[in-house]
Amino acid sequence: MSSGRGSSPRLRLRRAGGRSRTHPWIYAGEIAGLEGAPEPGDAVTVLDQADALVGRGFYNPRASLACRILTRRDEPIDPAWFARRIGEAAAYRQALDLPGQAHRLVWSEGDGLPGLVVDRYAEVVVVQCLTLGMSRALPWIAAGLRGAVGEVAVYVADEPGAARLEGFEPRRGWLDGDGPETVVVAEGPARFTVRVGTGHKTGLYLDQAENRLRVARWAAGRTVLDAFAYTGAFAVQALAAGAARALCVESSPVAGAGAAADLLLNGFSGRAELRAANAFDELRRLERARARFGLVILDPPPFTRRKGALDAAARGYKEINLRAMRLLERGGILATFSCSHHVSPARFEEVCRAAAEDAGAAMRTLEPLGQSRDHPVLLTVPETRYLKGLLLEKL
Repeated sequence: MSSGRGSSPRLRLRRAGGRSRTHPWIYAGEIAGLEGAPEPGDAVTVLDQADALVGRGFYNPRASLACRILTRRDEPIDPAWFARRIGEAAAYRQALDLPGQAHRLVWSEGDGLPGLVVDRYAEVVVVQCLTLGMSRALPWIAAGLRGAVGEVAVYVADEPGAARLEGFEPRRGWLDGDGPETVVVAEGPARFTVRVGTGHKTGLYLDQAENRLRVARWAAGRTVLDAFAYTGAFAVQALAAGAARALCVESSPVAGAGAAADLLLNGFSGRAELRAANAFDELRRLERARARFGLVILDPPPFTRRKGALDAAARGYKEINLRAMRLLERGGILATFSCSHHVSPARFEEVCRAAAEDAGAAMRTLEPLGQSRDHPVLLTVPETRYLKGLLLEKL
């Protein structure tokens, strides 16, 4: 795995130059041939048709995305390489002066570590390996993390779907010694309980951390609807900023229990209601009841993970936004999001515009919203940008 260009297997591309110079993904159909006998998960040297170095990356013939470039240099992929790259990722976060004790420490392609995601919750880090190569390099990764941020407990929470595609057994548990079942982290004025190894993502939706604080600036004195609330983090921040009341709508009993615990932790149980319901159904019911809110948050799960289902996803986004706009009082604020990668920012804005037209609502754009800065976006890797949103005011 750690050899350099001279001794490592070589992967040769069909073409010279092009996208392979700026994008880390190489698909099986782009490969002209292999020299040597790399095992799945091995590091290979990638050359183009003109024999120019493209880089070095982890190779896996099992997947259609057969190679992911880790470096553009002729250098070994070894413990020292991981220590440097993880150290660079940690230094970038430190320079951001992030508002809390939890953040994404490594964001896959966004940090030049494709196939690796690491989230930090105070003195715990949760690691997700999305490729066989990264799974095999886990001891090097753990050493690099501890070298960058100190002695932390490492929990491994591999994504089963990715592991199945790549051909490795997903891990779920502490790497080398037990850590705490729960961690309480501060985010601005609020505190959240992270149940390590349970729920969606790695415990908390860190990509919304800065948006939660941004949206909360509009919350004072308002009645809040947090639809698709998950553990109610948007509602908690709104109440911390002076919202009068909050209604959290969440269909998952586990997530609802998490929301109840965090509302209690922050002293807001008396100003919030948790409603176990499907958000689509509840938005319709609230509209029929002529309910009105001063702030509505729509942060649904992805409505599609496939480009072919884009039209159906757009219909779903249009419906929930139309209902939310009708529920807003005059001067009310809507924070609406899509985390479906295939829904572009332009398409999402188009869907929201159509919803406003059908709702008969004049909506002023206050600002576009995106993922928190600890989820860096690379201009030449559009897949690193997936979360888009709009902050709108009803006139």
